[in-house]
Amino acid sequence: MSYFAVAAVRGSDGWTASELDLSGAADVEEVADLMRDVDADAEVSLLFVESDETYLVILRLDDGEDLRVFGSDSAFAEESRLGALLLGDVEEPALDIDEVTADVEEEVGDDEDDDDERAPEPDMDPVGDPDLLADLGIPSSRLLELCAHDGLLPADVITAVCQRLGCADEVDALREE
Repeated sequence: MSYFAVAAVRGSDGWTASELDLSGAADVEEVADLMRDVDADAEVSLLFVESDETYLVILRLDDGEDLRVFGSDSAFAEESRLGALLLGDVEEPALDIDEVTADVEEEVGDDEDDDDERAPEPDMDPVGDPDLLADLGIPSSRLLELCAHDGLLPADVITAVCQRLGCADEVDALREE
């Protein structure tokens, strides 16, 4: 199973990014230690993990503490060692994706012409804390909407999130290496 893992950390000098190798990690706490190693004094440390162009996991540490995790689909934990490593301890389900997509449709309105353009039912079961980026300008409804959007790959979601956060250039530079 192929994956791309990039840590984006915000310190006193702004955002920096580093690609991380998770192959030697035995548990999610070791992954958190790898995040801390990027910048031990970072105010915010985020780890974006995409796997097989299908799954997305975001981990967050504030001041090196209080690990929070969000996964785009609980199936990732069942299908791979990496998924089990990152999502195995996550017990709480995310918000119901059907409710979020219904809320988004209500915001758009119920025009008769929109019937053909309704989004397909999402085929995912997000888990964890969808609010982990809310204070950074990405509310849970937006994160879940991005994950459920038909045609968006995890890399696209990461790019959209990083653009909003202001660290897209740093992350994209690593992806292109």
